[in-house]
Amino acid sequence: MTENPGLLLTVAAFLLAIGPLVFVHELGHYYVGRWFGVKAEAFSIGFGRELFGFTDRRGTRWKFGWLPLGGYVRFAGDMNPASQPSREWLQLPPEERAQTFQAKPLWQRALIVLAGPATNILVAILLLGGLAMVHGDRRTPPVVAAVQPGSAALAAGFQPGDRILEIEGRSVDTFDDLARVVLYRPGETLSVQVERNGARHGLSAVPATWYEVDRFGNRYPLGRLGIVAPPQVLVPVSLLEAPGVAVRQTGQILRLMTDTLGQVITGRRSAKELGGPLKIAQVSGEVATGGLVAFIGFLALISINLGFINLLPVPMLDGGHLFFYAVEAVRRKPVDAVVMEWAFRSGLLLLLSLMVFVTVNDLGSFGVWRGLAGLIG
Repeated sequence: MTENPGLLLTVAAFLLAIGPLVFVHELGHYYVGRWFGVKAEAFSIGFGRELFGFTDRRGTRWKFGWLPLGGYVRFAGDMNPASQPSREWLQLPPEERAQTFQAKPLWQRALIVLAGPATNILVAILLLGGLAMVHGDRRTPPVVAAVQPGSAALAAGFQPGDRILEIEGRSVDTFDDLARVVLYRPGETLSVQVERNGARHGLSAVPATWYEVDRFGNRYPLGRLGIVAPPQVLVPVSLLEAPGVAVRQTGQILRLMTDTLGQVITGRRSAKELGGPLKIAQVSGEVATGGLVAFIGFLALISINLGFINLLPVPMLDGGHLFFYAVEAVRRKPVDAVVMEWAFRSGLLLLLSLMVFVTVNDLGSFGVWRGLAGLIG
């Protein structure tokens, strides 16, 4: 029997997860922009019509929109989505133009854009570091304690006592490093390096596919080798060690996100597994039932996800702006305004299409389409 966290808890958890993370993302843009002398005209949490807000002494309008699915900072001179100089911008008085985003050198514009995703990553590191200090860091030696009969590991030639050194060219420091790769590559041939009796051996393993169903009824395809891990050790983490532990964990999550996205793009994983705001809201409510520690860990994961997605080289996202700034740095002149306009129109269309796609996926995972089919049938 599956559990249901309830609509009220789901909505509250979703807003508590998305709202603060969007706020700190935009705050990163805002403070770096202010540091470089760019005036911020508006700082909005949410889109659409303003529900309430105030204007500070610098002339920035801080407001909340009715659709809490994002936010933005509008800097002075942002008269088009691509932040390109326009005729209106050229007509501004020199003292006003000097405070606009477009008036700043390329490196400053790049740092202002990069500040949003970087702030999300930094917040995740702080959260993960705090959890590590309070609860320690669980580590499992990458040693084969036993091999399950009839398993993929037995077929690949693993033996008890093998110390796993590398998988797919990546070093393995803990058993979790191995599990993270295996779990999300079911059915793929993986290259593994092990140490056995002081000698190095290369093995090829194909993880078996199994499906995990959580207590809420969600079903996930995962990989399994059939290696029994040794006992886990809980290592205390000091204040000095916490940043290193948090950075390592953040790097592991980013690598996993990169792998998963690559698998979707290459077709190794179904695009139906992509989720949108509705799915995030559902998981927010589910995680909230697990307590504060689980929810803080979830916040760190979503914050990394938000930073990662915004760094993708898609026009309209921060990564799209950074891509064009990189092109500008190589060419030593801005990208043609017409090219930028079409690129950002295409990026907007892509993002809207993706939003529709993941919403359809979300509704499908909730059984909406099956219910409609049953009514029509």
